[in-house]
Amino acid sequence: MDFNFSDEQEQLRDAVRKWVDRSYTFERRQGIAKAGGFDRSAYNELAELGLTGLYVPEDHGGMGMGPVEAMVVLEELGRGIVLEPLGATLVASGVIAAYAPEALKSQWLPKIASGEALVVLAYQERKARYRLDVCEATATQAGSGWKLSGEKSLVPAGDQADAFLVPAKANGKIALFLVERNAQGVSTRGYPTMDEARAAEVKFQDAAATLVTADGLAALQHAVDVGIACTCAEGVGVIDRTMELTAEYMNTRKQFGVTLATFQALRHRMADMKMQQELARSMSYYASLKLNAPVEERLRAMARAKYQLGVAMRFVGQNSVQLHGGIGVTDEYVGSHYFKKLTALELVYGDTLHHLGEVSQRMQDTAGVFA
Repeated sequence: MDFNFSDEQEQLRDAVRKWVDRSYTFERRQGIAKAGGFDRSAYNELAELGLTGLYVPEDHGGMGMGPVEAMVVLEELGRGIVLEPLGATLVASGVIAAYAPEALKSQWLPKIASGEALVVLAYQERKARYRLDVCEATATQAGSGWKLSGEKSLVPAGDQADAFLVPAKANGKIALFLVERNAQGVSTRGYPTMDEARAAEVKFQDAAATLVTADGLAALQHAVDVGIACTCAEGVGVIDRTMELTAEYMNTRKQFGVTLATFQALRHRMADMKMQQELARSMSYYASLKLNAPVEERLRAMARAKYQLGVAMRFVGQNSVQLHGGIGVTDEYVGSHYFKKLTALELVYGDTLHHLGEVSQRMQDTAGVFA
């Protein structure tokens, strides 16, 4: 298997890295965080680079690219701990492109690709505990349309989004709907998250909804798997930059007249972190390459990848703080913000213990060794 990236993929990586280095500085990010955690102008800059249209087919104005290109992009955005939720955009555009009727695709995909519309998945409920089959939101048919009621939590940039993809029970079965934020009966309460991004609680009260697919559970599972692959890639980027910052600190900070990097015990700690970094990278590749695999194979792969990324993100983040000492948790130091991002990513789309349970549940007779 060839793990080398194509010239086009490397050019894409280079373009995103240059934008992060030049346009999304730590100072700009701090300003966005203090203003609420989402900046529409920064999101539009991602759209100008074509990134919001990565998963949108070319005939709908997008780039028509795949999981590997998305992985390359999100690694670079992770390095810059970019707050704007491009991963959520890829989830929404991928689901609409794969499951929505043609009229809905024509209406929303070009707007998503151009950055005119931000559409995000609103699926988490307070009682669900990461289970996708637990859904209290309901939808009832009203003439030729639908009315949807329910509450969703931790919706990325929920009070800034233009529309939501919402799972709800219709006729006793989970279906997936699209609801516009400005529709009557939709209310949002936004707040900053631990990693300084933005999320919202969203309430629907007989809100007008458009059916995306009646097979909502399959579409929702696919959406979450896309989200897991995006989160893994972003986590690798955050880990990479965390490692660079830690190595730089150890090569400059002196104790007892010598740099920290000369102490063997600390070098061993960095070696352990490097092992976790490379395990995370390989499992992120695995997740992206399995994203279009048959359903059961895909589900096993995503659970394995998210478990390993959770372990790696926690290990690298916590050890980086320990190696830095007190400065590692100060708001003025950039490294503390990488630690917060790693801590938050470990919880997104299912935490480490949840996915360990998923790995265990999906083991076959061979325990995954020969299959």
